[in-house]
Amino acid sequence: MSSVTWEYRRTGVWQFHRHDAILVGLAALQAMVLVTWPLAPLIAVAVWWNANTIAHNFIHRPFFRSTAMNRAFSAALSLLQGIPQTLWKDRHLAHHAGVPWRLRLSQPLMIETALVLGLWLALAYIRPSFFYLSYLPGYLVGLAACAVQGHQEHAVGRPVSHYGRLYNFVCFNDGYHAEHHANPSIHWTSLPRRISPGTATSPWPPLLRWLSTSPLEALELLVLRSPLLQRFVLARHSRAFRRLLPSVGPIRDAVIVGGGLFPRTALILQQLLPGAHLVIVDSSPRNLRTAQAMLGGDVEYRDQRFIPGQTFDCDLTIIPLCLEGDRAEIYFRPPSPAVLVHDWMWHRRGTGAIVSIALFKRLNLVRRTP
Repeated sequence: MSSVTWEYRRTGVWQFHRHDAILVGLAALQAMVLVTWPLAPLIAVAVWWNANTIAHNFIHRPFFRSTAMNRAFSAALSLLQGIPQTLWKDRHLAHHAGVPWRLRLSQPLMIETALVLGLWLALAYIRPSFFYLSYLPGYLVGLAACAVQGHQEHAVGRPVSHYGRLYNFVCFNDGYHAEHHANPSIHWTSLPRRISPGTATSPWPPLLRWLSTSPLEALELLVLRSPLLQRFVLARHSRAFRRLLPSVGPIRDAVIVGGGLFPRTALILQQLLPGAHLVIVDSSPRNLRTAQAMLGGDVEYRDQRFIPGQTFDCDLTIIPLCLEGDRAEIYFRPPSPAVLVHDWMWHRRGTGAIVSIALFKRLNLVRRTP
């Protein structure tokens, strides 16, 4: 695990830490770079980067001891970002509090809004081609990147951290997002010392976190958004289950591993095994919420990760195609007396049934050796 730590020193004009001078200096450097090279891509990167580093840290821990200096710097950031910082702060603190944001008019907000609107009007009048073709597109792309970042940092239903050294150096420990939510008042220099067991993490920074989405998960999301695809997938899987379930015998309890994103297996088993107790085991709270919305309360939901080799006290376990871990372990050591394993069409084990040639998929029935 990599981290970036900084020594704590409070001195001079700085209210909490003298390393905040780095952020103030970078804000000035950002202004000079944008004046020298007023290009849309640079504007977009600047809006996104500033919002998640300088502005974000300034929201939680204003840099200066002087109230006047903090107000002046907030006004400067408003001009630099194109966002009134008082508005940005109110929205962000509402996010931390878990309450809806409401617009609150105040003198600092009106002053900062006037400054931003004045800048925009001046740019549109003096350099209209730059304003409409460079500044505005870059500004909007930067805001979109901020929205994507905010979504990815909470995409699993709780804050997710990234401990990559490069990202946390460039973005001043912004990757310690779970730690920041647990301790919003902690200065950014101290976050690496606040890591706790059980923190949700990702190997990717927020804007690149889509790379961790497997092609199979992407297809699941596509199916989730298309009623036509849902009907097709349910029909093909139901046919395979109908062929194999009679040879399993009586089923009182069934565990479905990873069946939360689009709970096709649970939907099918609710019809084919109306008296059975169904349990969905999924490590994603978001997926479990999706499944619960589609299935209702007749199913048990467990927020836990399945590890191949683990056993269940049930009659039947269903293993997904996108299993994380050693699939061979499932076939070698079945987690229950009977197991239905979603696998590729060319991987035949035990008794099988083709789900769909178009999906390259089959369903294998394997049994635990007495």
